[in-house]
Amino acid sequence: MIDRFTSSLTRRSVAVVRSLDAEMPVILLVWVVVASMACVMRIGLPDAPVNDAHWTVALPYVLVVGGPVVAMLLALRLFPSGALYTQPEIRLSRYGRWAQLDCVKVRRLPQFGAAGLMALLLLGILLNVPVRTFEFLVAMPALDTAASDSLRMAVYAMTADIVMTSSLYAVAFVMALRLVPWFPRFLGIVWGVDLLTQLAIGQLVSGQQMPGSINAALSLMLEGNIQKAGIGIALWLPYLIMSDRVNLTYRNRVRI
Repeated sequence: MIDRFTSSLTRRSVAVVRSLDAEMPVILLVWVVVASMACVMRIGLPDAPVNDAHWTVALPYVLVVGGPVVAMLLALRLFPSGALYTQPEIRLSRYGRWAQLDCVKVRRLPQFGAAGLMALLLLGILLNVPVRTFEFLVAMPALDTAASDSLRMAVYAMTADIVMTSSLYAVAFVMALRLVPWFPRFLGIVWGVDLLTQLAIGQLVSGQQMPGSINAALSLMLEGNIQKAGIGIALWLPYLIMSDRVNLTYRNRVRI
């Protein structure tokens, strides 16, 4: 029964991953429509009225919506489906004893591919983009020309953070989906950049004179981002190092 249940979950995860790959244009279209509508609602909220239609009002939201889309399209073009990639010359993950296989032979083995728990990791990476974007829209008000310099700096800093981290997570998602060998270490770099960015923004805006509600929302968002990145590292870094599927798929090696 356990074997049948595990096999069923694996088949379903394979179907989910194939659907994500096949329906990528639809996913991007849905993202653009839903995120754009949310940005329009954010601009029109009564707690952040926009007094004049200046391009600086809309620019942060254009970048927030378009940044991960451009990054994902570039990554999809850079990493085509079914391509064979060479392994990194320097191996960072040295835990365990492994035997190296060639990139063609590993594809014939049943554990090859982004299935099982890897499918959950893929979904988690992808969900980072909408979750953080909508948290940003809730916490940060729309700017008008009368906004204070401190508030403008905070909004621009968080906009840059959302665009950069969302784009990096989008690229990591494509690398995992297309079985690029550099994916595990690239995701580790993204986690590190994410944590350092939250800490840097916290230092940048500390002591700035902003409305109490904005200051509290900004602090809560920074803490939440740090917690999400920390939880992701604690949960998935051991899996990326020790998993037989990850080592077979992304490092072309099997456990001795």
